Amino acid sequence: MTCPYCKDNWFWQKIGRCKRCMDQLTVLSVLCWIVWWWLFKDNPNSIESIALLMAGFAFNGLLALHLWMRFIIIPWQNRNKKK
Repeated sequence: MTCPYCKDNWFWQKIGRCKRCMDQLTVLSVLCWIVWWWLFKDNPNSIESIALLMAGFAFNGLLALHLWMRFIIIPWQNRNKKK
């Protein structure tokens, strides 16, 4: 990755700061759910369906963590540093 945050080694210093990561997670999440809906919604017990469900929830969870950090935690920390 080319941004300075993604070159950092610590997870909590990266999360919520890289727009490229958030864009990739959004695309992966949307594609995963679309593929699952079109191909595997009729047979949710197949291994492929379960794998796509797990991937979709993982992408959504990581995206939610990124957005939570970007719009809630980081602005809150910045406000507290100014005081």
